[in-house]
Amino acid sequence: MLKEFKTFIARGSVIDMAVGIIVGAAFTSIVKSLVNNLINPLIGLFIGRIDLSNLVLTVGDAQFKYGSFLNAVINFLIISFVVFLMVKAINTFRKKEDNKKDTPSEEVMYLKEITELLKKNKD
Repeated sequence: MLKEFKTFIARGSVIDMAVGIIVGAAFTSIVKSLVNNLINPLIGLFIGRIDLSNLVLTVGDAQFKYGSFLNAVINFLIISFVVFLMVKAINTFRKKEDNKKDTPSEEVMYLKEITELLKKNKD
């Protein structure tokens, strides 16, 4: 069982996943800072409030703090949008690199032509 565990841990996908989780955790603080220090104040200019957590609905003795929920939803949407933009930019960059790799060089094209001509001359 220990040998199977070592094999499982040594797989590339598990190591990639671990790296992704660690980088994601570190990235979270950057995105939270972006949202809290730049984007929320910008939104606050338009809606007049940055912090909605003071919004409360009181029914009898119960207090429903829907403002905190709205803050969490807004932060989630902003963070999701920022991550979407970053992934889109990274994918665009990767596609450009992939297109460069897919295009054969001039030397390769000439070598292909030469091999085709040699094949025709043999027949």
